[in-house]
Amino acid sequence: MSKSHVQLIGDVSKALSTLRKEIPETMQGFGAMAKSSLQDGALSELHKELIALAIAVTQRCDACIGFHIKALIRLGATREQVMETLGVCTYMGGGPALMYAAEAVRAYEEMLPQAK
Repeated sequence: MSKSHVQLIGDVSKALSTLRKEIPETMQGFGAMAKSSLQDGALSELHKELIALAIAVTQRCDACIGFHIKALIRLGATREQVMETLGVCTYMGGGPALMYAAEAVRAYEEMLPQAK
């Protein structure tokens, strides 16, 4: 049975909540870094999330793929933008990146209907 990216990010979110309680300073620092890194600047938040998705795919992080796909849907990323990003991932990461690019497609297709 294939994994559900919605379920995966829900499960990871619960575990992150525990970390926020147990190591609050670390989690606050990480949250501040994420917020600062993704703010619009020379690159838009959308473009930064596409970069984050590319890193998630090439680093083979299922939960990261789910969280960044969710953010991209919220930001209105088009299917074409996501697919072109995944094409670059495959170019740079070869076969393993292609497998995780396919996971990103599954996450996108699972989450998009829920966002409407």
